Amino acid sequence: MFQRARLLATVLGASSRPAFALARPVVTRSAVGLRRAQPRVGPSPPLYEASADFPGRYGYVRGLASQSHGGLGGLSVSELKALLSERGVDFRDCLEKADLVARLQKSSEEGMQRGARDQPSNLTEGELRTVATFQRVAPSVAYIQTVVQRLDSPLALRAMEVPAGAGSGFVWDEEGHVVTNYHVVQSALQAQRGGPVRRLKVTMQGSTEALDAEVVGTEPEKDLAVLKMVPPPGTALPPPIAVGASDELSVGQSVLAIGNPFGLDHTLTTGVVSALGREVDGVGGRPIKGCIQTDAAINPGNSGGPLLDSRGRLIGVNTAIFSPQAAGGGAAGNVGIGFAIPVDTVRRVVNQLVRYGKVVRPTLGVNVVQDQIVKQISAQLGRPLDGVLVMEVVPDGPASLSGLQGTRRRPSGELVLGDLITAVEGTPVRQVEDLLSSIEEKAPNQTVALRVLRGSDPSREEVVHTRLVTRDQLKAA
Repeated sequence: MFQRARLLATVLGASSRPAFALARPVVTRSAVGLRRAQPRVGPSPPLYEASADFPGRYGYVRGLASQSHGGLGGLSVSELKALLSERGVDFRDCLEKADLVARLQKSSEEGMQRGARDQPSNLTEGELRTVATFQRVAPSVAYIQTVVQRLDSPLALRAMEVPAGAGSGFVWDEEGHVVTNYHVVQSALQAQRGGPVRRLKVTMQGSTEALDAEVVGTEPEKDLAVLKMVPPPGTALPPPIAVGASDELSVGQSVLAIGNPFGLDHTLTTGVVSALGREVDGVGGRPIKGCIQTDAAINPGNSGGPLLDSRGRLIGVNTAIFSPQAAGGGAAGNVGIGFAIPVDTVRRVVNQLVRYGKVVRPTLGVNVVQDQIVKQISAQLGRPLDGVLVMEVVPDGPASLSGLQGTRRRPSGELVLGDLITAVEGTPVRQVEDLLSSIEEKAPNQTVALRVLRGSDPSREEVVHTRLVTRDQLKAA
């Protein structure tokens, strides 16, 4: 484990592995109320065509809208997601590539997307954009409380609900599902197995009523949980947050974090993406890979809140901070180094939790190198690495039994590349999201054919057959 951590730190350019502190829940809360602003709806630009709002990074595929279903099917998962994202079309519930294609065609027929709101003229263009983003997204950010029932005195007959912890979350879909961190609701789940009764309450912006919430599913290894609000009949729920894509992120781009630090509800902080591909210790005992590092202020109570790009799209879920004070036994606080779970990971896990209550999709049993790091290695080597680079292979997993090799570093410091996966069942794999989407479309115990370059060497191409297993099976192996 030490060698693996040292290797990843070396690849990422880090000299040592820091200590992390989860942004633990707090129990205070302000009564700040903000006016809810609903977005307008306006016409969208033609499919795949450049517009004033969306410069059209994929303008070269213009005209595919008039082709057959197979024309869109020729695009990769990442390209389809980028096109949907540029048109402002929600794709969070799309589990398979065919779902993305259908959603893109439907958006072309409907030709609708969200427009911008009128803003005061005394602000700069950047300030207007930030204000508009906050007004649009803040109503969908939730204040989550864990309350415990206690008796005020031995003679009291009725128990009172007392706050026992708090965090943040956000609305995921129109059914009232709310995404947050597992560690935000962990105490409530543990209390269900014994001890005082604890309940979860969700409060939205502009509302004084705290709604009851039920836990739909959790994934401790990714520090994610899904709740479902239980509103009174006739209650209108806020719209879900728009979803972005992890592969579009760049170091230096602007980000916004909305949450409830120290109980101060619906607080906005801003910053930039400081680094990509970080590894953070998760609640479940295993590291969360590919995390986003940001200098946007994240404090206790921000856990589970959204990290957004400048257009208000979800790019991560705030989960932890680097806190020297917490490592020394003091209170955790912001020092300008926070971490968020990347949105692609969030989308895959949340969709499974909503549908099945747990993560049931199959896995290869490998950890892979993030796309941004592969690009850096490719630039250093002076040759392309078109595929997904295997970082490490889980012992006794499908990939291990099929002979796949991970990346390692020799005692001399030389980096030895592992196998490069370039296709799954004949479908090209260009990025991590392509590989994960292809594998998760398969059924558990299904055998798939992987085209790999041994040692990332183009002259050593092989086809490897491996049988997929579920995560539960992988843990039991």
